[in-house]
Amino acid sequence: MVTLNTQSLTVPVGIIRLFEFALTLITFSLVASEGHDRTSFWAWCMFTWCFCCFMTLLIIILEFTGLNAKVPISWDDFTTAFAMLSTLMLLAASVIYPTFYVCSSCSVKIAATVMSCVCFSLYAAEVGLTRAKPGEISGFLSTVPGLLKVLEAFVACIIFICLDSDFYSLFPGLQWCVAVYSICFIVSLLIIILTIGRLLARIPFPLDKCLTGYNILAVVMYLTAVVVWPVYSFQKVERPPDCRNCPWSRLVVVTCMTCINLIVYIVDTVYSVRLVFFVSPA
Repeated sequence: MVTLNTQSLTVPVGIIRLFEFALTLITFSLVASEGHDRTSFWAWCMFTWCFCCFMTLLIIILEFTGLNAKVPISWDDFTTAFAMLSTLMLLAASVIYPTFYVCSSCSVKIAATVMSCVCFSLYAAEVGLTRAKPGEISGFLSTVPGLLKVLEAFVACIIFICLDSDFYSLFPGLQWCVAVYSICFIVSLLIIILTIGRLLARIPFPLDKCLTGYNILAVVMYLTAVVVWPVYSFQKVERPPDCRNCPWSRLVVVTCMTCINLIVYIVDTVYSVRLVFFVSPA
């Protein structure tokens, strides 16, 4: 018999999730009513609203029925990681969609953009409510290093949707950069999956020191990508006069996202080194 789980579904977060579901559904419907576009940016925005809507509905159903307690994963880590990921995805969609697809006379698209921004605010509020506070006992993904791992994986996803295989395959230097993005993304995603699946405790070596070593390596790898990517990608590519969604703009996005992810990995490394070497265990 299924029982109502009143502990996990707290009132503020529960109400926020109901609004998240309704508004992402409205946003998706508004954009879908305006027709289809074949570009990767449009596909990313539509996937974002659809993914957030479906997963939020699933979380509401599982928590309302109490079935979340029977799922063999760390539920707090899962919901926190999802809220953080949704916040970042909606932020990107709320910037990308109006930049490339909205005009001053497009009232439906403007309304969809406003709805998307409200959705972003709701998911950001959920992250603020569910994030671990100092002194609280919580899952890894509710802490600052855990949230940074989600951010690292998300920024890599933005890089991937802007890559053009026909272009980067021409230069070994750009192939190295793509390898850096892929390797770091896979490791971050693996850490998130192992955390949600409660498998980190089964790893037979000191995880904190291993993660610190990986973060240092990732910083070094991203440092090379920050230098190599713009050197090769802008070597013979000039900005065209009319560049709204042109290959040059995608190269700029990849360059900016590479720099952002380098900063995130540096912050993650500093935080990890501080926790491992400078904070004595209680």
